[in-house]
Amino acid sequence: MARLIVTADIHGSFSTWSAVKTLLKKDDTLVVAGDLFDTKYGNYANSDFQPDSIKSDLSKFKHQFHYVYGNCDIPSFFPGSHSEKTFTAFKKQIFLHHGHNPCNDFKGSSIIIQGHTHIASLKEKNGHILMNPGSITYPKQNGPTYGVIDENSVSIINLKTENRLDFINF
Repeated sequence: MARLIVTADIHGSFSTWSAVKTLLKKDDTLVVAGDLFDTKYGNYANSDFQPDSIKSDLSKFKHQFHYVYGNCDIPSFFPGSHSEKTFTAFKKQIFLHHGHNPCNDFKGSSIIIQGHTHIASLKEKNGHILMNPGSITYPKQNGPTYGVIDENSVSIINLKTENRLDFINF
């Protein structure tokens, strides 16, 4: 595994989904902290809203993929996922959830990833690294952002400038 590319709150936007896929290198893993599809509130009148196309793409997706449901995702649209997930990467346990429901049990994880707010943030608190990658589709601050986790650090990146807005080294 080269890196984890971390995103959230795509909200069924096919252009955002396409942009995210271009970020992935051969051995990267994609992590989506909810609201990938937005099949609860999405606007089918918008030509960019294409959750079915994203779902179809995932059936052929060649990268490792971690995803949890967000408050705008209907689980029956993409069965088999959950509202939270724990996995290991770079010898770190990672807890993934969307963030719309309070969660205080991170199951011993050292990195906690959540979405929901559309605001990128990265901080250390009580021995945990807390990451929100923000949103590429509907960012509320700092423009379209995503996260990167590699063997040495956790970073928030601005999609347009490719500037690293914040980082924490391990």
